[in-house]
Amino acid sequence: MAVPTSKSTFKEYCLRALGKGVIDINVSDDQIDDRVDEALQYFSKYHYDGIERVYLKHQLTTAEIARMRSNESAVTATDKVDSSITADFLQQENYIPIPDSVLAVVKVYPVTDKLTQNLFDVRYQLRLNDLYDFSSTSIIHYEMTMRHLDFLDHILTGEYPIDFKEHQNRLYIHADMEKDFNNGDFLLIECYRKLDPTVYTDVFDDMYLKRYATALIKKQWGANLSKFNGVQMLGGVTMNGETIYQQALDEITRLEEEMKLGFELPVNYMVG
Repeated sequence: MAVPTSKSTFKEYCLRALGKGVIDINVSDDQIDDRVDEALQYFSKYHYDGIERVYLKHQLTTAEIARMRSNESAVTATDKVDSSITADFLQQENYIPIPDSVLAVVKVYPVTDKLTQNLFDVRYQLRLNDLYDFSSTSIIHYEMTMRHLDFLDHILTGEYPIDFKEHQNRLYIHADMEKDFNNGDFLLIECYRKLDPTVYTDVFDDMYLKRYATALIKKQWGANLSKFNGVQMLGGVTMNGETIYQQALDEITRLEEEMKLGFELPVNYMVG
């Protein structure tokens, strides 16, 4: 069996699964491209093998920090009863562009280094006085104290609230950019990114993706033939595209149900 390793070989695999070489598959090349792209999009959206968790770092610049402190153009709202009453709204440009391949952002990690504190910091004093010798000191006390300090930091300082929408490709960071960040600071962004099949070509050999793309192409084939339903061909053969279309719909429904039950990550995996 020829293993598909590119989009072109993947399309040929799907067509052979439908009978190419024995019968004609009445689907244009553009339609096949559309259905394969649709299958890849669905695969990366719902299949745990179609994404990867990565940590992207972004270095802030002075110009970027200044831009994130500015406001976008004003939007004016007018009262629906009294048109003389209006209100202007401004939205801060506190966002950074995110690559198109990113599907979800989980968290933006703090950029401060808590290990480098001054001499009067409680963490420094704890290490200096209680952890000079690990052989004679229990590390349990140190672990519990550090957890407590981290909890206090989380309650009193908190984390930066973030907003991300896939179709905006913008990561909004709700913070005082001028006060909390300096030129050259890094943002460490935990996110989920879809796999690029042109780089990770093994994606095209995924069993589920091959079956799903084949079903989508079969549906397109049935939709094309249904326009000539009942037309009698040479030799008395009658086209019946509706049957092919309905079979494909049943296969797609079954495969999508299989995706939800066996391959989809928990619903809240994108919540950060």
